[in-house]
Amino acid sequence: MDGIELRELVPRVLSVLVRRGADFATAEDAVQEALIKALSAWEREAPADPTGWLVTVAWRSFLDMTRSATARRDREVRFDAEPPAGAVPSVDDTLGLYFLCAHPDLSSSSAVALTLRAVGGLTTRQIAQAYLVPEATMAQRISRAKRTVSEAGVEGPGDVRTVMRILYLVFNEGYSGDIDLAAEAIRLTRQLAATLDDPEVQGLLALMLLHHARRRSRTRADGSIVPLAEQDRDQWDTELIAEGIDIAQAALARDQLGQYQAQAAIAALHADATRVEETDWVQIVEWYDELLRFADTPIVRLNRAVAVGEADGAPAGLAALTEIDGDVLRRDAVAAYLHERNGDLELAARLYAVAARNAPNLAERDHQTRQAARLNELLQRR
Repeated sequence: MDGIELRELVPRVLSVLVRRGADFATAEDAVQEALIKALSAWEREAPADPTGWLVTVAWRSFLDMTRSATARRDREVRFDAEPPAGAVPSVDDTLGLYFLCAHPDLSSSSAVALTLRAVGGLTTRQIAQAYLVPEATMAQRISRAKRTVSEAGVEGPGDVRTVMRILYLVFNEGYSGDIDLAAEAIRLTRQLAATLDDPEVQGLLALMLLHHARRRSRTRADGSIVPLAEQDRDQWDTELIAEGIDIAQAALARDQLGQYQAQAAIAALHADATRVEETDWVQIVEWYDELLRFADTPIVRLNRAVAVGEADGAPAGLAALTEIDGDVLRRDAVAAYLHERNGDLELAARLYAVAARNAPNLAERDHQTRQAARLNELLQRR
């Protein structure tokens, strides 16, 4: 049994302990202890009933932890020394764990970390490496999150929309360290989709698959960004694209449109074009108009402005850009692109330089710097 298969058992084992009355924080620590023991004990051969083995070992670890606590006497009255007969019920409470980890009292960063640990089965070290923070910092974040959930109890957990937002936050972190967070988010979203009959969950899964299918083409060997129009479409994962389109179409057919389904429809139109020139920008603009019904945010309007510029020409895109109020991340980059399309290279070069200074990460800064340098070189040749 590999690491992924082992991690897939985590939510079920944790939910068994919680259902038996264990507090969430201690139960989660006990499951992690059981996982560590399993990695060494199962090195040669996994037990016939891996879930039952983990439940038994985690329950004993939980008892050891509670006995060493100040409430030892009260807790020992409540719990027997061995797990009750019929150790592992057939009910899968993974969905309940998702909702607990999406508790409204948690910040987004804490909810993400707790989801990766409690549902995803990742270690604190793995999560810390993935988010490029010290392990001690991540340990404190997870500890506070578990304490919050334990103190709040199971009343008023997060709803499915919060769960989906957290999973999408995980997905957007992409890859870092030895954990591929995008792949991990897809794995967890597949679990959620299998547990909950909701077209928006299906839409989220389709969106992730369609974006993930283009992953290999997004960066060059040196780490530099490759814009969508310049990506080698032969590198796109056609199997993931086909699966994502099938899932998106099935969700849309249920006529219960939501923001993730609309985003998946946009991603499907991009993925379905074998050449950038074949992209159906008119239909993409229509889907952005649908998306605005559910998520009228500056970033959605910014992306819509790009699509309008492609469908109706750069002046129309620039006009759409003026409709966006306030400061928006990457606005200067979009304006630079549209002004370049409109033939105003001097203004575009200046805006690319501004976009570089305001870029949210090193890769984008370098990309916008190269764009500005490219236009300045063209201007000097005139």
